Amino acid sequence: MLSYLNHVFIEQFDLWIVLGFIAQAMFTARFLIQWIASERARRSVMPVAFWTFSLLGGSLLLVYALHRRDPVFIIGQAAGLFIYARNVMLIVGEKKRTLAETESMEIPHS
Repeated sequence: MLSYLNHVFIEQFDLWIVLGFIAQAMFTARFLIQWIASERARRSVMPVAFWTFSLLGGSLLLVYALHRRDPVFIIGQAAGLFIYARNVMLIVGEKKRTLAETESMEIPHS
């Protein structure tokens, strides 16, 4: 067991492993962000930062999975990216519609 752990955590350690840990930390941070936002609101909410961290962390994890040539990890991360990107697109679209509605409701100055 010690030989296995030495190989996994010491011998194969390189910049790709560092990237993998950074990506995983980003991906995990999204849950902390969502939890904190929900606690503050005293209801379940999904802040924009959740989707931003999902997209960034998922993209970096996909790069890492491609480097590792892990088909399970590649498919899992690639599929998630579509969902994260779509949610970001929906948020941007909603903000544009809200802005357009606000501008159309402004009272003209005389």
